[in-house]
Amino acid sequence: MSFYKPKSRPHLTLVPDLKRGDTSNSKSESSKEWKLKRPKNEDVRSREYLRPDEVERLINAAKSSGRHGSRDAMLILTSYRHGLRVSEALALRWSDIDWDSAHIYVKRLKGGNASNQFIDGDELRGLRKLKRDAKDKSPWIFMSERGAPLTGDTVRKMITRAGEVAEFDFPLHPHMLRHSCGYYLASKGYDTRLIQDYLGHKNIQHTVKYTQLAPGRFDFSWD
Repeated sequence: MSFYKPKSRPHLTLVPDLKRGDTSNSKSESSKEWKLKRPKNEDVRSREYLRPDEVERLINAAKSSGRHGSRDAMLILTSYRHGLRVSEALALRWSDIDWDSAHIYVKRLKGGNASNQFIDGDELRGLRKLKRDAKDKSPWIFMSERGAPLTGDTVRKMITRAGEVAEFDFPLHPHMLRHSCGYYLASKGYDTRLIQDYLGHKNIQHTVKYTQLAPGRFDFSWD
């Protein structure tokens, strides 16, 4: 029997499914049932964040691929700028944006703290265009053709496809954008407490991992 291995998931490996089929020590491959198993992140990619230039590369790839390039590019940019989980990005409504003061209300999940965050000019212009071009006047910012919020699975497939178009040599997933936000803020030297509040972390230990990776932290010379 042959097994199809999707191009967009080359990091998955085929392993025996011990919960099904023959669980004996039989050496016959035909007597076993198999499944695709997701390996540990560190076995697939060397890091879980993207650098600013790589985020820009991913945005440009999203613009040029798929039927909804503008929407997908804005989803990537907004998720990156505000450190959003997929579910947080898809829960955003137009009413969360204060157009006059250029702020967006970010409601965090997992018990995180909500915040009002500034929207930079390029992002604000992109959101205005997205709202203006929307055919269905849905309350959701990132919606499907049917006027409903996008699904997490749709976003994961979009990020994977954009990563392939951008020719990254490791598979991407949406949560990397949240990590990329934390990495960027730490690289700019922002206080750990501020980064914690910005990302909505309840436990500062989740924030410390970004400051530990901040470039320049160990930039000293040996006399």
